[in-house]
This record gives sequence, C-alpha cells and structure tokens, in this order.
Amino acid sequence: MIIGIPRETRPGERLVAASPTTVAQLTKLGYDVVVEAGAGVQASFPDDAYAEAGATVGTAAKVWAADVVTCVNTPDAANLRRLRKGAVLIAMLAPQANEDLVEKLAKKGVTALALDAVPRISRAQALDVLSTLSNVAGYRAVIEAAEEYGGMFAGQVTAAGKTAPATVFVIGAGVAGLAAIGAASSLGAQVRAFDVRPEVAEQIESMGGTFVAAPEAQQEVSEDGYAKPLTEEQQAAAMRVYAAEAKRADVIVTTALVRGKAPTTITKEMVASMRPGSVIVDLGAPGGGNCELTVPGEKIVTDNGVTIIGWTDLTSRMPRHTSQLFGTNIVHLLTLLTPEKNGEVTLDLEDPVVRGMTVAHDGEVLWPPPPVAVSAAPAPQQAPQVDVEERARAAAEAARRKARRRQVLYGIGAVASLLALTFSPSATVAHLTVFALAVIVGFYVISNVNHALHTPLMSQTNAISGIILVGALLQIGSADPVVSTVAFVAAAVASINIFGGFLVTYRMLGMFRKDV
Repeated sequence: MIIGIPRETRPGERLVAASPTTVAQLTKLGYDVVVEAGAGVQASFPDDAYAEAGATVGTAAKVWAADVVTCVNTPDAANLRRLRKGAVLIAMLAPQANEDLVEKLAKKGVTALALDAVPRISRAQALDVLSTLSNVAGYRAVIEAAEEYGGMFAGQVTAAGKTAPATVFVIGAGVAGLAAIGAASSLGAQVRAFDVRPEVAEQIESMGGTFVAAPEAQQEVSEDGYAKPLTEEQQAAAMRVYAAEAKRADVIVTTALVRGKAPTTITKEMVASMRPGSVIVDLGAPGGGNCELTVPGEKIVTDNGVTIIGWTDLTSRMPRHTSQLFGTNIVHLLTLLTPEKNGEVTLDLEDPVVRGMTVAHDGEVLWPPPPVAVSAAPAPQQAPQVDVEERARAAAEAARRKARRRQVLYGIGAVASLLALTFSPSATVAHLTVFALAVIVGFYVISNVNHALHTPLMSQTNAISGIILVGALLQIGSADPVVSTVAFVAAAVASINIFGGFLVTYRMLGMFRKDV
C-alpha cells in the first residue's frame, strides 16, 4: 500500500506528519511512501532528505490518491474530495465537534482514524499525539515567557551584587504542565505548581517544582476511578490559591483544558494584582483562554504592564522536533495496524485502541466508540472496630513482659560474668577487660555517627580492628598450637577488614573527583 504525506494547508502551519527518519521506519513496515513536494520545508526537512530516506517526492494529486493519507490537521474540503473510496485517513479530526465531517467521510467510504481520539490507556501512550503536542507546548510556553520576561530566570551572584531567581507558577500538572515545570526549573527559576488532583504532588516535585498544597481545593476520586467534579466550595478555594500565587509570581503558565474548552483560572482582578513586567502564557488559548483577558492568537500588554501571551501555534514554533515526535506517533500506530509488516493495513475493530480511534469505516459512522473498560478504584474496606482502651492495655502488658524478660537475662549474664572473673586467672581477666573496652568503644563510635556517613567513615571505624590485629600478632608466637592458629586467622581477617575499608573509601572518593 502507498502512504501519502501531504503538505499542511492550515494558514501558518509549519508541521508535517512525517520526518525523513519516520519515513524510513514506514518503509521497513513494507509501505511505499509519497511525500508532497515542499511538505517538510517549514520543518527544515528538504525534499532531498525524504528521497534519501526512501520516499517518492510527488504532487498533491498523487499524495491524496494514496491508499493511506496521514496529516496533522483536518484536511480542507477540497482535499477531502480528493480521497478515494476505501482510502484510510489518519489525522486529528476532532470528531466530537465535527459530526458533519464524520458523516461525509462515512458516505465517501473512507476509513477515518482520529489521532485526537486515542484512548487514554497505558498501551496507547506511544501513539498519543495529544500528549506529544502538549509536551512541546509546555516547553515552548516557558521559552516564550523567558523571552518576554524582563529579567533572568536563574538568580545571579556577581561582583555588582546578586539578583533573585524568577518565580514561576504553573496551573495544572498534566503533560503540558509538567513539561513547563521541568523547563522552568532547568532555567533556574523557583517553580510552584498547583493541580486539583492531589496525587500529582510527587510528579511536580520530581520535575523540580514545589507543590502548592490546598486540601480544601483538591478533587475527590470516585469509586469508579474517575475524579469527581469540583464543588462550589472547592472551586472557590482553588481560586483563592490562584489569587495568592498570582501576586507573588513573575511568570504564570496556565494549562487547563476540559474537553477542548478552557475554564477561567486567572481573573482580571488577579492580573491587576500582578507586578509590572510579569508574564502570563495561556496554553488554554485554543479553547478560549484560562485568563479572562487572553486574546487567542495574540499577545497583549495590560494597563499595569502585564504581558499575556495567547498563541495558539506553540507547537508550530518548534516544527522540527514536533514533526519528528508526531511522525513517531504515526509510526507506532501503523506498526499496530500492520502486524505482518507486509505494507497492508489490518483494521482490528476488536482492539480497543483501534476501535476508539476509528470514527468511520465501510460506509458507517463509528463515533462515539464504546467506553473503554477502566479499572475502578477498589471501595475502601471498613476497618474492624477495635476497642482503643483494650488495645492500649494489651500493648502495655506486652511491654511489661518484655521488660521483665530483659531484666532476667541481664541478671543471669551479670552473675555468669562475675563467676567467670572470680575463678579466672589474672591474664584472662586482663584480656576480658580489653575486650569489653573494645566493644564499648566500637559501639559508641558507630552509634554516634550519622547513618549517611557510615560508608565514607568505614575505613576509619574499621581501624578499630587494629586492636584485634595487635592482639593476634602478640599471640601468634604462642606455644599452644590452637592459640597460634586462632591468632593467625584473626590477624588475617582483621587485615582484610582494615585494608578493604580503606580501598572501598578510596574508590568512593574517586567517584567525586573530576579529572582536569
């Protein structure tokens, strides 16, 4: 089968659905690839690069007549008419908002797979273009903010004085939010982030951010595994968090989108409370904007000097890598659709991933798909009712029995030690005294050292084995063969312990040494 890669027709679009690298991967699946002339120029992929990767560079007519056509955005009406009956169209189609488009594709006999309808399950992550685009958008949002912000993100210490790092506040810790947190942290900013989902706190901190805790504003998770809608009280609490953070932030990045629509998270009053020179990058601009003052597709400056960026083409501003990642998602999808690697698409509608993406097939509309089974969160188990006082009495009794046993054992040990010292020769008493002192010294040396320092100090603490080594050397010349043998073994073991400790410490210190 032939795969066609057309040139994007949306004004200002710089992306392309395949890079030379992904074209080579498609040919390995057995497909012939036709790329429209100039399709990758805006993404820095010349036609020659596609030809070297194994593709044929052809006209738009040849591309749209292919067996499989894959593109980034929904094709315009003129190109849709070029699709032949039985063709496979792979693109972002927004089927939930374009019912007429889905019906037209079905009537035309086109099999349409919506890239923006990939089920959100683990095995579909490799072909989830929305996550890919969100990741790029979050990263680019920070780049845009850094360009507009009048200061440096990282704090600086110079002979002329020092500057404080920028404070960045990120609303939402999805894919875009985490990418923004990581990018801002890597630039040296102090990053704070909030999400109504409390479970993302660890993810925020792993990216270098600080989670803004607000228990009264956190979502609850229902028994079916999905988050419950925010109550009015929770929504009000979240808005209070946004208002407080807006006053202290130099840069705000908003990422909230719910089914393509952007809820308001930053009001005009919050913008008015921000310092002059602050920047807001609204990733919700395609859905209307999270900020009340956002103008989608434009950059504005408010009366109090706050810059609000509402670009809707952030991913197209990084076309090379975005196209590469987008094309890799396409490769993963076609790998799923080509199990035999014979260049033939096999549509398995029993597969929940394929079924969830397929919006039209064989003249029928298949949207919306059946719900994908999601593992429900187990209902919390009722803890057995235990009488608190009874449990406390039982614990106290167990502690008393343990203390009595310890006292008895200590008493027996003391009596035995006293008898041994009373009837032992003076030389034995001296040896036992040295042994007891060595035990006491060793115990206090080890117990009073922080656990984190045990390994670096191992060579020093092991030097206590020198006591054993010295004693063993003194006893090796003993006329008693048993004593001499035990002394030899003790000397050997102590030597290994001492020199081994120094060797391990030396190697560990070498890990921190930088060769110049």
